[in-house]
Amino acid sequence: MAVALPALPHHSSMPSMDIALHDHPTSSAAWRVRIALALKGVAYRRMAVDLRQRMQHAAAYRAVNPQGRVPTLEVDGMALMQSLVIIDWLDRRFPQPRLIPEADLPRARALAMANIVACDMHPLCKQTVVAELTDRFGAEPAGHAAWQHHWLGEGLAALEALADPRGPFLVGDDPGIAEICLVPQLFNARLWGAPLDPYPRLLRAEAACAALPAFRAAHPDAVRGA
Repeated sequence: MAVALPALPHHSSMPSMDIALHDHPTSSAAWRVRIALALKGVAYRRMAVDLRQRMQHAAAYRAVNPQGRVPTLEVDGMALMQSLVIIDWLDRRFPQPRLIPEADLPRARALAMANIVACDMHPLCKQTVVAELTDRFGAEPAGHAAWQHHWLGEGLAALEALADPRGPFLVGDDPGIAEICLVPQLFNARLWGAPLDPYPRLLRAEAACAALPAFRAAHPDAVRGA
């Protein structure tokens, strides 16, 4: 399925490339890549991988992504995996607008914030982890929520402390990799009923992102309705 992009500047000098995104609407990692593609104005074909039907474990998909996870970005038949790696590739291949700052210190700050979400928070708050808590350790629903709230709170508190107090975005004057990671994580935090009032800087950044066409186009509701 070809994805209609929001009205954003495109790279008119781009050579023709066949780009396909294997994703699931509510996958946080896939959502990050959809935002990045939309911000870049890069056209792509969307190839749905229904995680509820465990399509990620099918032999055909494992042949594309041996890890059996989403997202996978296929570029002229070559598979790219891991959302932060894909975003870095997009920044190198389509330099404008920048998603990872070029200057050393802002770059380090933005990547640290992205990694707090993608490497520390998200892996501990995935549905597969919740399932393991139940299957291996007999955790009850109340335990699931307590687990989520703890790890979400640890990460969100760190992000709040690191966020630029001037706003509206976390790092610099435009959204980038930090906001790309933040927005899906806040969506998931709400699903678990995690308190968000202690994080006004994060909520301000989320609201600024929600006003942008690229973020709206990448939202799960927009993808499901496409």
